[in-house]
Amino acid sequence: QARTPPPPPPPPQEEKEAKEEAVVEVVDPEKEAMQTAMVNTGLLGSAVLVGSSVPGAGMLGTFSLSVWVGSQAVRGVAHALHSPLMSITNAISGMTIVGGMLQLGGGLLPATTAHSLAAGAVVLSSINLVGGFIVTKKMLDMFRRPDDPPEYWHYYLIPSGAVCGSYAALSLMGAAGPGLGSAVALASGLGCVGGISAMADQKTSRLANFLAMGGVGMGLTTTIFAMQATPAVYSQFLLMGAIGGLAGQQIAARIGPTSLPQAVAGFHSLVGIAATSTAVGDFMLHGAGHGGFHAASIYLGAWMGAITCTGSIIACLKLAEKMDSKPLALPGRDAMNIAMGAGSLACMVGFMATGDPAMGAACLAGGVALSGALGFHMTASIGGADMPVVITLLNSYSGWALCAEGFILNQPLLTIVGALIGSSGAFLTKIMCDGMNRSLTNVILGGFGTESGAVQTAEGLVHTEIDVAGTVQALQDASSVCIVPGYGLAVAQAQKSVADIAKHLTDKGKTVKFAVHPVAGRMPGQLNVLLAEAGVPYDIVYEMEEINDEMEEMDVAMVIGANDTVNSAAEDDPNSGIAGMPVIQVWKSKQVIFMKRSMASGYAGVDNPVFYKDNTDMLLGNAADTTEKIKQGLSS
Repeated sequence: QARTPPPPPPPPQEEKEAKEEAVVEVVDPEKEAMQTAMVNTGLLGSAVLVGSSVPGAGMLGTFSLSVWVGSQAVRGVAHALHSPLMSITNAISGMTIVGGMLQLGGGLLPATTAHSLAAGAVVLSSINLVGGFIVTKKMLDMFRRPDDPPEYWHYYLIPSGAVCGSYAALSLMGAAGPGLGSAVALASGLGCVGGISAMADQKTSRLANFLAMGGVGMGLTTTIFAMQATPAVYSQFLLMGAIGGLAGQQIAARIGPTSLPQAVAGFHSLVGIAATSTAVGDFMLHGAGHGGFHAASIYLGAWMGAITCTGSIIACLKLAEKMDSKPLALPGRDAMNIAMGAGSLACMVGFMATGDPAMGAACLAGGVALSGALGFHMTASIGGADMPVVITLLNSYSGWALCAEGFILNQPLLTIVGALIGSSGAFLTKIMCDGMNRSLTNVILGGFGTESGAVQTAEGLVHTEIDVAGTVQALQDASSVCIVPGYGLAVAQAQKSVADIAKHLTDKGKTVKFAVHPVAGRMPGQLNVLLAEAGVPYDIVYEMEEINDEMEEMDVAMVIGANDTVNSAAEDDPNSGIAGMPVIQVWKSKQVIFMKRSMASGYAGVDNPVFYKDNTDMLLGNAADTTEKIKQGLSS
């Protein structure tokens, strides 16, 4: 390992400190408090104004409380379980099936366009429900440890099953009171909330799926009796549900840990289509002239469904590498987005103001078309590095579309579930943005991620390389090792070899810890799922804040396929494209071994000074091959 001459010495510390002190801005706490108060005043006034247009105070109260309860439940979810959280909320969003069920008509097959849209919504929602719950179970089962005690969480389906059976029996006998259906629907929503809350602890995380399934089951039961349809239409529901359920099962069976991000995005697109179909179908069945709030609910439900659909399709294609991850940079990009947004608003005003069905149909069609185009263009214009934010944002959109569907159909159940999903997506979006120290506006309008993979080696800086034998020796000599995986590990599918390396070192009496950054991977918590699938115990996987306090005690920090999330420029260079982004401070360990394909920068297109530090060695090559060789070297 011949070390090339060290880089030029950094400028004197005094100059750097003086420069930093010169740009420090003095914040007036009184002025800051006043600005915050004024913003909140505007938000409160706007909320009251919008709330005054809601015809029923009950639905408004249900929506408001659901947002609060849902956000609190989501905040308690363990960070390592954010991928299962997205998966289970994706499954729950399949409650768009309720709208389709209530609009079914004809006979064994749909008779009109509106009925066909409803049948399509049932099929697509069934794919989401079945596929989503199967994928969630697969993910949660990965976190089980060999020495965990037996679990009998499936018994928790008994309470919801008993409620469904009792309600069905009473309804068939004509003994169900008018409030019983509402009570069961409320229990359905609370069951979904309980499912999210169960993810607050790894020990109860696998209970979440059964609680949520029970909640969805109660919701479907109340809807079946609310349909009051003919036997032929009920048969149509069973047929469409079976087709969608079978498709969902087949799709879920083919989804592996590395394909989770694109699968979740794909499921989101189905929810978007179902929500749009329900909104458009309601207009086709009942026409215009039912009040401004009802019209706004129809329009927003269709609009959010369309933007969710097209945005999710583009995100899925980018994540699956079927489409270039580089942002689409058309001339006048921002002007195009503003024009489509303004057109959408104009169509909404026209739709709410008119009582003419033809005019209403034209405005609704224009809004759906503009929304779909906006979702396509905005998502295509965002770089691959920002896809985690896009996925969580689309997850939130699907929830708010479901809320709109609840207002359209006067179904509090959908409002509760939609608020839960919308809050979940919004919370995860905030976590992603905070993890990159960027605003949501900056992500949507384009920021880093525009120079994916660019090589930006600063002039005069040199790096040191190490081979597999040297890496094996370093690991054998160390008493404590921190392994920092990145998206490169997922691409190489090297998690099994890395898990074997960790087990070998642990068996030798060494301390091994994993460190996972909040935005590592292509969706929240993806790397936690990969490590769990490989058999890494979740209690040795640490979050960024936890491991940074211990990094100076680590003999070796082995970085596998990560770059921007361990870049010291985020802390040291105020002019860096990722300045202020929280990172894992691997450079504080005694020795850093970087495993990468090449010296290329990460998705942010920013060079990493850690590559050139005296305690860093680069181990270049394919992570799958390299980790396998390291494993064999440790075993020999």
